[in-house]
Amino acid sequence: MAKLNMVQAINRALLEEMGQDDRVVVMGEDVGVNGGVFRVTDGLLEKFGASRVIDTPLAESGIVGTAIGMAAYGIKPVAELQFMGFLPPALDQIICHVARIRYRSRGRFQSPLVIRMPYGGGIHAPEHHSESTEAILVHIPGIKVVIPSGPHDAKGLMVSAIRDPDPVVFLEPKKIYRAFKEEVPEESYTVPLGVAKVLREGRDLVIISWGAMIRVALEAAEKASAEGYDCRVVDVRTLSPLDDEGIVRAVRETGRAIILHEAPRTCGMGAEIAATIMEKAFFSLQAPIERVTGFDTPMPLLKMEDHYMPHSERVLRAIRKVMTA
Repeated sequence: MAKLNMVQAINRALLEEMGQDDRVVVMGEDVGVNGGVFRVTDGLLEKFGASRVIDTPLAESGIVGTAIGMAAYGIKPVAELQFMGFLPPALDQIICHVARIRYRSRGRFQSPLVIRMPYGGGIHAPEHHSESTEAILVHIPGIKVVIPSGPHDAKGLMVSAIRDPDPVVFLEPKKIYRAFKEEVPEESYTVPLGVAKVLREGRDLVIISWGAMIRVALEAAEKASAEGYDCRVVDVRTLSPLDDEGIVRAVRETGRAIILHEAPRTCGMGAEIAATIMEKAFFSLQAPIERVTGFDTPMPLLKMEDHYMPHSERVLRAIRKVMTA
């Protein structure tokens, strides 16, 4: 079993799915000749040719709009937007067409496509390159939103996304693209969409998170154990559909919850998860729910980015707060 980083794992998923299904095509800015800005699509052009690995103009609306037409007529496009900060031009196509085509056509047409985007901060990128606006996408009925937190899940979730009959937005936390490696099976496998995963068991409280923040959650949980606090860590993996049952079960079993994400606090996914816990596990709570999030400001540039993004000490303070409430 090979040890791969997330870039390699997603590349392997694309390679395998394109190899076994000639309807799968990859398209986007610089995905072909350059292999993608982060080299996630490296080598695909040489293997499958320009008819299936398509370099597009710098036009996000055009990329997604073209993918819709392809998907409606039986092709399975995997469209890349170079950064999540470039999402706004494509939102018209995603909101008005990708998410609605089955509803609008009463089932005559579908859009089984994947839209890939590197997202989030942590690499000191320029403006519009570090956004974490996943809550906007989750608010759109008709699409699924997936965020892996490690190489093993990245491959399995990507395979599931490509095979899914519904449109899937696949957000890739670029901070951990090459941060670590995991054992990834060489054979094809899937990770189910809509199912959260317990990464660390614990009885005192649960930290609920996703993407790059999972590493922060695990680090904070380890530090908290030195203070006598036993923390569970749950990776939601899929923000839409959200695994309400898995989240609620973890809260009922621990009695305390912290929700961690790097997106701005107001109307972030943390608020939705907190509301779900209040509706379904209120009487199990032994302390108020805490949110550790980014701030309600644009992602700052360069070194100030480190002050914006949640770190383990902020999570540890939240752990102490809920444990002493």
